[in-house]
Amino acid sequence: MKAQVNEIKEGLQHFHGSEMFYQIPLIRTRFTNGLKYLANVAECFWLITDTSVIAKSLLNRSHFITIDFKRLSEEKQDYTGYEAEIIYSDGNGNILETHRYNVTDFPLDELRLFFVDNTLMLPSEY
Repeated sequence: MKAQVNEIKEGLQHFHGSEMFYQIPLIRTRFTNGLKYLANVAECFWLITDTSVIAKSLLNRSHFITIDFKRLSEEKQDYTGYEAEIIYSDGNGNILETHRYNVTDFPLDELRLFFVDNTLMLPSEY
């Protein structure tokens, strides 16, 4: 069973820096302890894989990429037909790409990640 939202948010606050890295086999992206924790408790390995693949494809446009997951309001969901979106930007407010998801089982309403030096991390781990 998935962890509850408050439990996940509480758990994420404990990650600062990361001495250990994990790697996604095929695409060789590294990710931190915080992301490993998130993937396990929220059952969202798809999020790590999706965001890594897309962030890697944007490296020619920015060496630092912010990744923002956001669940849309119910009103916006009804209007657009999408439940969530992930916005990739360069950290200076310039949006590089937006991906929309019709359905998601990701428990949090929003989450920010950083992609730097081929590594996906929580902002607190940067």
